[in-house]
Amino acid sequence: MADPSRRAKTWDMPDGIYTALITPFADGQVDRKAWRTLVERQLAARVAGIVPVGCTGEAATLGRAEREWLVREAVAMCAGRCAVVAGSGSNSTETTVAQTRDVQEWGADAAMLISPYYNKPQQHGLLAHYRAVARAVDLPIVLYNVPGRTAVNILPETAAQLAAEPNVVALKEASGNLAQIEQAVARCDLKVFSGDDGLNFPIFGLGGRGAVSVVSNLLPGAMVRFWEAWAAGDINRAWPMSRAFDPVTHACFVETNPVPVKELLSLAGICRRDPRLPLVPVGEQSLSFLVQFYESTLADLMARDLAGPA
Repeated sequence: MADPSRRAKTWDMPDGIYTALITPFADGQVDRKAWRTLVERQLAARVAGIVPVGCTGEAATLGRAEREWLVREAVAMCAGRCAVVAGSGSNSTETTVAQTRDVQEWGADAAMLISPYYNKPQQHGLLAHYRAVARAVDLPIVLYNVPGRTAVNILPETAAQLAAEPNVVALKEASGNLAQIEQAVARCDLKVFSGDDGLNFPIFGLGGRGAVSVVSNLLPGAMVRFWEAWAAGDINRAWPMSRAFDPVTHACFVETNPVPVKELLSLAGICRRDPRLPLVPVGEQSLSFLVQFYESTLADLMARDLAGPA
């Protein structure tokens, strides 16, 4: 167990947009060329950070060697340009500690820890889990609350208690419950980030400090400009920008994330559409919708995205 007296100084997680990056595959292997292209697009957009090997990155299907290459490559590319917050959570506390030590060794600025799925721990179980990890590592930790994937909800009072741990620095909130998120912002000495693209604007309004976005895989420049408008207090500009993302957000979630966003990136020629089993490509009806949406709307948006506003 790490000695708290030797724990690294608490990292101040920068406000802004963090992209939950997909993991590109080709013929069953990590597509290294596509990964570099994906990371470089985010850097060109000046995102605050990227999140490799998380839920959107299909982390549960990645081997340790794959995760190591993805994180190390991201760290090397992002050095001094944006933060790398690597996914390292699992439904085993022992495994989570090991994986969090891994991402620290590989150079990540922080680790993002999904709440334990399938086990369905009680709130005091969540406290015990996160405390055990926080006290075993010398790395800043971002809590990740996504009950729709884990079947367990990190309540605001639980997050508030975990905020007492020196290296627990932020909470990614994807519960979809705005009342709960408001309480989390008010009660927790943590930065709270939106984890739900459809709710970014209201979560910012409740005090959110940015977003961990799926949509920014496609439109990182537009997402950064939206955040910058909000952060500058230009609500009259930020609101229509937020609503303009609605059809893109809908397209990204017509089936299980990250399958649709991979399809759209494939249509743009950035990577292959391939997910890894047990995920499979979108069904025929969804594919028809996504192709039409890409051709009618998204292709132009993506072509203009990194050039800035017209």
